[in-house]
Amino acid sequence: MTEVALVLAGATLAVGLAAAFAVRLLPTLRLQLTGLAFLAVVLPLAGVLASGWVMFHMHADVKILAVSTASALSAVVGALLLARWIRGPIDLLREASARLAGGDLSARAPEIGSGELAQLGASFNAMAGSIEELFDARRQLVAWASHDLRTPLSSMQAMLEALDDGLARPEEYVPALRDQVRTLSALVDDLFELARIDAGVLTLELREAALDGVVESCVRGLEAEARAKRVQLEARLDGPLPPVRCAPEKVERVLYNLLTNALRHTPSDGSVAVVVREQHGGVLVAVEDTGEGLSAEAAGRMFERFWRGDAARTSRGSSGLGLAIAQGLVEAQGGRIWAENRPEGGARVSFTLPAAA
Repeated sequence: MTEVALVLAGATLAVGLAAAFAVRLLPTLRLQLTGLAFLAVVLPLAGVLASGWVMFHMHADVKILAVSTASALSAVVGALLLARWIRGPIDLLREASARLAGGDLSARAPEIGSGELAQLGASFNAMAGSIEELFDARRQLVAWASHDLRTPLSSMQAMLEALDDGLARPEEYVPALRDQVRTLSALVDDLFELARIDAGVLTLELREAALDGVVESCVRGLEAEARAKRVQLEARLDGPLPPVRCAPEKVERVLYNLLTNALRHTPSDGSVAVVVREQHGGVLVAVEDTGEGLSAEAAGRMFERFWRGDAARTSRGSSGLGLAIAQGLVEAQGGRIWAENRPEGGARVSFTLPAAA
């Protein structure tokens, strides 16, 4: 009699454990919890039915108790095992989040477990990666800004000390001091503009406007600089253009930044052109030059703030923020901006603006 009871109890326990392992293999946490609930109901019910069968055929209270206990124990063991399997990835995710909160920006969670837990781990890792990139960008911004601010300040300090010591006359250094103040003012303005773009508080008054006047104004404003470098500067407007919805003063600043950048790395006897044409329900503006073109690294990173791998970014008077600001202003107006090499040589930086409704 006892052997029969042990066999029934062992069989019930084995079925419960096998069912728990099967529930573990379900792809999502929702299905696992559903399977656990089903297991917790079916096993005791099976125990009751088996107890009734034993009662009817063998009239043995010990067997009834053994089968009922085994079924209940199977449900409890299965529930504990499944809870442990679920808790494992959650504990790892909790440890990773604690490390991230403690300042370890390299902390990552394993993407294991059921569907929901794996997705949670992937989302956490994506968030941690974004935070790490943000902190790296902030460190780079502080480092480059400190460098660019220190250079003109050191120059101004040296000139002021020379004036104090009587080593130079004021009229010799006043123009240079004025230039350094202008450089500092431009850098501070660029940093302030970039901070507003990053914070999402840049407010633009978008209105219907024609780009013809904006392009012609920018070209006229840089004609003297282009002539001094013996660079041909022209604007080519492809037929009548539809009006666009934009902030004209911001478009002018974007175009000015792109033209200034193009002139910096276009050699003498070269050319820079602004090509404007209608394209896909909007207007495309391209600044083309006959310079040395873009390396693969420059094409991918030239819109990063303070990046100076490109010779154009290392020129005197360049803060390294012009293209980053241009990108932010174009995207704030519903357009996009990109850079590429021209098949005939040189570089092309293009941006689009949506046509007015």
